Amino acid sequence: MRVKKWLASSAYTFELPKGCVYCAEGRKLVLLVTGLCHFNCFYCPLSAEKRGKDVVYADEMPVKSDEDVLLEAELIGAKGTGITGGDPLFVIEKSVHYIKILKEVFGTAHHIHLYTSQTDEDKIKRLAHAGLDEIRFHPPPQTWGKISNDYKKAIKLSQKLGLSAGFEVPSIPDMKKQLLSLIKSAQEVGADFINLNELEFSETNVAELNKRGYSVKDEISAAVKGSEELAYQILNMDFDIPIHYCSASFKDSIQLRRRIKNRAKSVARPYDIITDDGTLLRGVIEECSKEYMAYIAKRYKISPEYIEFDEKRKRILVAPWVLEEISTNIPYPCYLVEEYPTWDALEVEREPLNDVAYKKAKIIISNKKSRSTKQL
Repeated sequence: MRVKKWLASSAYTFELPKGCVYCAEGRKLVLLVTGLCHFNCFYCPLSAEKRGKDVVYADEMPVKSDEDVLLEAELIGAKGTGITGGDPLFVIEKSVHYIKILKEVFGTAHHIHLYTSQTDEDKIKRLAHAGLDEIRFHPPPQTWGKISNDYKKAIKLSQKLGLSAGFEVPSIPDMKKQLLSLIKSAQEVGADFINLNELEFSETNVAELNKRGYSVKDEISAAVKGSEELAYQILNMDFDIPIHYCSASFKDSIQLRRRIKNRAKSVARPYDIITDDGTLLRGVIEECSKEYMAYIAKRYKISPEYIEFDEKRKRILVAPWVLEEISTNIPYPCYLVEEYPTWDALEVEREPLNDVAYKKAKIIISNKKSRSTKQL
């Protein structure tokens, strides 16, 4: 058996699950249909605003309507969707609904996979009849040593219904014996694949991972030391079932980065510069009005396509190359700002362009130092 090296330290044997191929292209919409789950896996990385809450997110966008889901899929040029949670089977009606509308709008070729820890036969049948393509079972870690017949039956039923079916779990460094037992069970039952994810620290699981003695593998990563090593050991064993190891760096530098680049191409305005990372570089004038935008547009003869008023944040967005030329004459804070092209437009970095902005930055830094001194 030959291990095939893939992107960003990921690797696999035989062939990849189809859903993973589209993820690598940045063409898979991540649709979180709920944060609810009755298992309490110690490594769960779900954020505080989602965990234990019945919320829906399409990538970074909080979903208020079906149109939000469809819009996000269009903006990233999605070829498929990964339905996740929590546990999507906790909200089976919602999961079935989204599968149906995604298939109706984007066609049967739109590949949909779903993660679940449940094995309810009726629910699996409903997912299959709605159009689901691939199901990834996530048994809780305490069961890996001896997988129940319920999971084996669920794999067989899923395949009988035309689904690709397998297991997806994290590679936990001190659970090698249990993980090998899970893979052997998957092989015996004829599962289509095993996905191993590199275990990672998050804001919500850090206390539990620390309690168990785990540490990061290096200073620039949130990945757990020993997780990747175990995954590679397993890949090099003589298993007949396809095994795919997905690294933490793959999720960040490949999957997320490519999805962001795809979205940037859809949402970038003429005044934006798309960086190599897929972020947007734009000129920003803060603390001013729409009337002031009209004034400088006229005074400096700025083409309408290179300037716009951001109603949401009450700021002027202008082409960076234009703002660099006029910023010293602007009585408001001017910056070069780098932002993600995502729904939340998360700011990555900003560079002051005029004295007003520099003075404001110094005041902010001074206030932070003052607060730190008081705390000491």
